[in-house]
Amino acid sequence: MPAIDSLLRKMIEAGGSDLHLTVGLPPKIRNSGSLVPLEDTPLDAARMETLLKEICPPARWEEFLERKDLDLAHEVEGLARFRGNYLYNHWGQAAVFRQIPAKILSFEDLKLPEALKKLCHLDQGLVVVTGPTGSGKSTTLAAMIDYINSNLCKHIITIEDPIEFVHPVKKSVIVHREVGEHTGSFAAALKGAMRHDPDILLLGEMRELETIKLALGCASMGMLVFGTLHTNNAPKTVDRIINTFPADEQNQVRIMLAGCLSGVVAQLLCKRVPKGRCAVHEILLTHEALPNTIRSGQIANIRSIIESGKADGMITMDNSLMDRVKDGTIEAKEAYMKSSNKALFAPLLKPGDLAGEH
Repeated sequence: MPAIDSLLRKMIEAGGSDLHLTVGLPPKIRNSGSLVPLEDTPLDAARMETLLKEICPPARWEEFLERKDLDLAHEVEGLARFRGNYLYNHWGQAAVFRQIPAKILSFEDLKLPEALKKLCHLDQGLVVVTGPTGSGKSTTLAAMIDYINSNLCKHIITIEDPIEFVHPVKKSVIVHREVGEHTGSFAAALKGAMRHDPDILLLGEMRELETIKLALGCASMGMLVFGTLHTNNAPKTVDRIINTFPADEQNQVRIMLAGCLSGVVAQLLCKRVPKGRCAVHEILLTHEALPNTIRSGQIANIRSIIESGKADGMITMDNSLMDRVKDGTIEAKEAYMKSSNKALFAPLLKPGDLAGEH
């Protein structure tokens, strides 16, 4: 058994979600949002290399040594699958492993807003699921793909680095492709996908200009494209996509995006009362005013579109946070820290709530 498997097993037994390995520090796990030590002994460079190299194919290890970063998946038989990221920092080699749930959680399991089902029934367009690292974007996307798989007959191609959730055969045909294993890059896989007659494409990351450009092209050609970005709300998501491109291309990108953007789901994880975590969402759906808002560059007006679309299932992040405070799921302090409009939550704070916060 690889040595790292015992650490991953201990993490699961302790209720952790992420394992952090850094030279000079003991292994740590994330539990209910906080980092806590898993054992007392600090890792030295030799043990770190053994832990990482033992589960990495030789060709991928050489890639890590050359590029200084590597994403991979690792399975502990009978326990769970994990997404690993190898990196270098000023202490040397390091890694973070995140548990991939063995079961694909449903809309009901995750208590996802019903509005997300509308996005699953679209025939074409671009749907972006956004949020910071560790906010559960992949889990939410997996639930959406599972919903489609359970209810619709579609040809779905997923392009990931690495593959996280493997969907069983239900009503849809789902093909999983892993960057570095089945294809050279996201862009290469997207170019190939155009010839594979897909109904739906899922992109694990929309990081590079060429990938975003191809995703917009696929969405404009009649495919439904799901992708992820590391933004916190809908306006920032639109800005990020446009600003990825050189200034002389941005006007054309606005026109393309105005024609194909079908939805944005921004997600944050909050500390749940009394323990655990829960997701809160900002949801932007299609609206008659959205295309012109994007074309004209008046991105700040997207907030007004969301607020006016409450009856259709749209909601701002701050309103979503307020709903969770009112139903007792999260504390006002947590909502205050995650909100963009602090004044909305300040009257709800208890004395001493912000003591020690900066």
